[in-house]
Amino acid sequence: MRSRFFFFFYFSPAASDLASDRAALLALRSAVGGRSLLWNLTEPNICLWPGVQCSSDKKYVAELHLPGMGLSGAIPPGTISNLTRLQTLSLRYNALSGLLPSDLFSSLRDLRNVYLQHNFFSGDIPDGVFSLPNLVRLNLAHNNFSGSISPSVNNLTRLATLYLEENQFSGEIPDVKVPGLIQFNVSGNLLTGQIPQKLSTQPRSAFQGNSLCGAPLDLCDGQQTKSKKKLSGGAIAGIVVGSVIGLLLILLLLFCLCRKRGEKEVRSSNDAAGIKQTEIEIPPEKDVMAGGGAAAALGAKEKEVVKAEVNGSGGAGGKSLVFFAKAPGRNYDLDDLLKASAEVLGKGTFGTAYKAVLDAGITLVVKRLRDVTVPEKEFREKIEEVGKMNHANLVPLRAYYYSRDEKLLVYDYITMGSLSALLHGNKGASRTPLNWETRTSIALGAARGISHLHSQGQSISHGNIKSSNILLTKSYDARVSDFGLAQLVGPSSTPTRVDGYRAPEVTDPRKVSQKADVYSFGVLLLELLTGKAPTHALSNEEGVDLPRWVQSVVREEWTSEVFDLELLRYQNVVEEDMVQLLQLAVNCTAQYPDKRPSMAEITARIEDLCRPGFQDNNIVDNPEE
Repeated sequence: MRSRFFFFFYFSPAASDLASDRAALLALRSAVGGRSLLWNLTEPNICLWPGVQCSSDKKYVAELHLPGMGLSGAIPPGTISNLTRLQTLSLRYNALSGLLPSDLFSSLRDLRNVYLQHNFFSGDIPDGVFSLPNLVRLNLAHNNFSGSISPSVNNLTRLATLYLEENQFSGEIPDVKVPGLIQFNVSGNLLTGQIPQKLSTQPRSAFQGNSLCGAPLDLCDGQQTKSKKKLSGGAIAGIVVGSVIGLLLILLLLFCLCRKRGEKEVRSSNDAAGIKQTEIEIPPEKDVMAGGGAAAALGAKEKEVVKAEVNGSGGAGGKSLVFFAKAPGRNYDLDDLLKASAEVLGKGTFGTAYKAVLDAGITLVVKRLRDVTVPEKEFREKIEEVGKMNHANLVPLRAYYYSRDEKLLVYDYITMGSLSALLHGNKGASRTPLNWETRTSIALGAARGISHLHSQGQSISHGNIKSSNILLTKSYDARVSDFGLAQLVGPSSTPTRVDGYRAPEVTDPRKVSQKADVYSFGVLLLELLTGKAPTHALSNEEGVDLPRWVQSVVREEWTSEVFDLELLRYQNVVEEDMVQLLQLAVNCTAQYPDKRPSMAEITARIEDLCRPGFQDNNIVDNPEE
């Protein structure tokens, strides 16, 4: 990491040093600050001046935060523009006025965040703004800017937030096609015309106070005519609604009758076939003891008796282990699992997991599901979908067993255990710090696995993303487990918030969308960065969950206070990289689902972050408010 930072500093296109930065700050103070900027001019180290934040090596001014300082007048040329390595500029809630100098942005190639809201700036937005390659957040709200919104906004390929509300902008909104734009507001201007399709998913409040039409506002004239025609067709359709409902009721009744008849036929055919069956007794979970054999886990004489075929042949029609095509070494059957030595690994959301070591030396994980509510046919269909999932970052399902009273899943055994245990298990002196490279590698592996799940269809989601379901190999490669199980169990099996990972919009834990998965993954990223478990955050006196706690800290511009001390104290890492991943995590845990990125976008951004020499700023950070 040293060589990486060395390269960035010495070959940056804009050179900067504290002497020239000091001169620029003094010129700014003389023009707009005067006595309101209480800088100690006898202090040679400008990094100690209030509002001035220098780079980690104290070589240049990286951020300038002067909100609510009573600054007034116009910003003259040759002041802020001479802070050539500036990344964040915050002059919000002042009384600054006049035109922005034309050179203000032309030399600030590293600028990422611009907060100029609640001033009295006027005129057009300088063209230099639209040539900033790293700009992520631009907030010009509550000023007197005028003119049109330039189509050159599409040059800002990394822009995530554009706030232009309460100004005097006129004309039409350009066809904004910035891929990462999430937060947008042009309300309270003089804009006219139709809202571009790309922005139609923004809230109504983002466009109100203009003469605009189109989604999410009222439809334009041409759209209204088309809508009326459609409404007329809908009225015709409404005439037959009663008939359709009646037909559906008849079909439902026929379906129930056929299903009952089919179940009777299946039972009769099984009896006629004379299948050889053996009684296998399976204890309740509370009676299973860690460290006992699989016989203790799966075969002791307790309360439940399950009849199952144990000839090891498998097959969907019988009551034996059903193997998937990708399962290697099918030289074991249910009887082998019953005889194996085993231990309890833990009780999860959907059941208890056991580590089973077979006589042949094969180590497996057997998960015993609880509270399965779906019928057998639906169970087999859904579990077959899970078994087909094949990716390097997913824990493969090798086989399953189904009976009326017992449902078992068989997985590969992953040696290093879970990310949760690695992060929170050993806090003693013997603990080996989890370094930055390992954490980002784990994040990337998990993102790739979840992204693959989502790529299988819009209705496919994980449903239970948390650090205890991210398993690690000896080389710390991440493997995502427990995917696809949420739809099999009843609501009583899944806590309302699943230990702080669940998205706020989720009311039925069996119906978790892909955007809800993104929220859970965002919490997982926060857990990696802060070292705090969501359960710990939820148990504090104020009851603030992990995402809200992080956002409150970042909002107060104490970003470094967020990170795990292991990262800051022991690891040689560029803090800027950690900020990038933090910004992505905050983005993932946005309150509204449509504000969250997709898992494909998240994976691409983490891949960029893991590349040597990465200095990306294509991720939204928390807005200044």
